[in-house]
Amino acid sequence: MTTNVLILCTHNSARSVLGEGMLNHLAMRLGRDVRAHSAGSAPSGRINPFALEALTNAGVATNGYRSKSWDEFTQPGAPKMRIVITVCDSAARETCPFWPGSPVRMHWGYPDPSNAAGGDDGKRQAFELTRQAIGYRMLQLLGLPLETMDNPSLQKALLDISRS
Repeated sequence: MTTNVLILCTHNSARSVLGEGMLNHLAMRLGRDVRAHSAGSAPSGRINPFALEALTNAGVATNGYRSKSWDEFTQPGAPKMRIVITVCDSAARETCPFWPGSPVRMHWGYPDPSNAAGGDDGKRQAFELTRQAIGYRMLQLLGLPLETMDNPSLQKALLDISRS
């Protein structure tokens, strides 16, 4: 059974997209039945081009990516989430909708690479470093026996990953 993971950031244009891309890419490479989705509470309607560039440069396919509302994942027929991860502090402070199935929730905060100094080169570097940091945690997540873990054990393991 597929383990669905929802990665949230307010605008669903950068960090959450990096998380979705890295988790799906790594899961496919490792043969894990894990599917990442991303969304935002106030989607911008566009994906930051630096996020797409960082993913593409890392060999991650980005076809079909779009900025979307977290409301899509509360509708009938939406994938049932096992894990919901916020990756920006503002999304972590927001009151999230009710997620069917009571998924495990975790906050893995990252600074917004869109705010990096140094013009386009500074932003490219910040997006790449953020992609690597998110990818590292996603790789650790994929190392867990997700199919056999109960929610309290999964919560603890995700918290341990947040501290690494």
